[in-house]
Amino acid sequence: MPVLYEQEKHVSSAIMTGQERGVLRCQERTSLLHHWKLTKEQIELVDKAGFGWFRLIGSISLNNSLISALVERWRRETNTFHFPCGEMTITLDEVSLLLGLAVDGKPVVVGVKDEDPSQVCQRLLGKLPQGELSGNRVTARWLKESFAECPKGATVKEVEFHTRAYLIYLVGSTVFATTDPSKISVDYLLLFEDFERAGEYAWGAAALAFLYRQIGNASQRSQSIIGGCLTLLQCWSYFHLNIDRPKRTTRQFPLALLWKGRQQSRSKNDLFKYRKALDDLDPSQVSWCPLEGDLDIVPESFKDNLLLGRSRTKLIAPKVVEWHLPDRCMKQFGMCQVIPGEVPHRKNEKTHDEDLLEDINTADEEWMRRKENIVGNEGGNVDETEYMQWFNSITVPKLHRDTSLEADIMNVQAAILQFDEVASTLSLEDLHPEEREAVEEAVMCMSNALRVGDWYEAPTTNKRKRREEQTESSE
Repeated sequence: MPVLYEQEKHVSSAIMTGQERGVLRCQERTSLLHHWKLTKEQIELVDKAGFGWFRLIGSISLNNSLISALVERWRRETNTFHFPCGEMTITLDEVSLLLGLAVDGKPVVVGVKDEDPSQVCQRLLGKLPQGELSGNRVTARWLKESFAECPKGATVKEVEFHTRAYLIYLVGSTVFATTDPSKISVDYLLLFEDFERAGEYAWGAAALAFLYRQIGNASQRSQSIIGGCLTLLQCWSYFHLNIDRPKRTTRQFPLALLWKGRQQSRSKNDLFKYRKALDDLDPSQVSWCPLEGDLDIVPESFKDNLLLGRSRTKLIAPKVVEWHLPDRCMKQFGMCQVIPGEVPHRKNEKTHDEDLLEDINTADEEWMRRKENIVGNEGGNVDETEYMQWFNSITVPKLHRDTSLEADIMNVQAAILQFDEVASTLSLEDLHPEEREAVEEAVMCMSNALRVGDWYEAPTTNKRKRREEQTESSE
């Protein structure tokens, strides 16, 4: 079986036939984190739960075009980027250094509970989310409006309630950000029921597993949205690749803060520029071991587990299991790369609780052996010519196509489609009739434009039809 056995589903197969999906919508939502005002007592609990360093990162402006270009190079069959110079990936040690999250510890798993989500909120937040709960997910808006500021003279219980709300808002907006970050799983509350126990989890490993899954999903030709900790992905690129790298700020830990300065706004057309830059990526433009020069500012507690960056193991996050395969990226550890071994065939993503539990139990056994499965420099100082010949034979080396009028039209249509998809989810019930008419007219113009070249999709039509029915019933 070929290494890239999912090529037909991959976005590169669409790009190479002139089908552009446009820039991905990046759903990490950090812009409102500064609204949370934490007291000294809350900060102590956040630190105890394992997020004391991570919370310092806050909001970093995302370059959606760069992220989109990187995702086009990701192969979920290997959990690596396929660049002209070989494979690269985000490793556990880099997560630890960039985000300040522990990569060693217990796997982040939410146990099966019979407790109703509303009861979980009542018990661990002290409030019922009236009208703000959908299934087991609560709205991020309700969390922020209800808990963003702990009242003066709050009891110990109230401080804990507000801190748990902050923590699930934090993880739901960053490390576990889904493609719909407006709602956050109530299950995460169970992870913060006991703050000290929460501090024993390998949050960094979970963040990486979740990001792997999100990049993998977004690398499929049918996808247009990406979640996960995109701050990690972008900062990883800035450290390793000399492609539109901004100026570093003052050295501080976590190392993601080195790129905290405000980035210039990027045009969606930059996707083509980044795609070509990655096509032309020369080994001289790659920093294989970029973090070594900043280790002197890293706390000793994080240095102790950097060896796990070379652990071939399974990573675990809530309802996610992903392989961590550093043996495919040995140059990132200053070692020579040889032809790597086979990767276990990727299974279809599990949806049933029993199947997920079986996968997680198997992965847990693998994770328990993480310190035993450290990969070394098996090839010694070998000539990498054989590896590069093999790599070029199994990968898709070039993605950039010269832009033409046809491609430009397709990109405009892709942008219109994104607008149409967003517009189809809007509720017009609270608008003034004239405002509603104006919005509907704009949406209709977009819809008519999409009918050129059969870009108008049935799912979008169905969304709009349901919205129109809801509007009519409200009248």
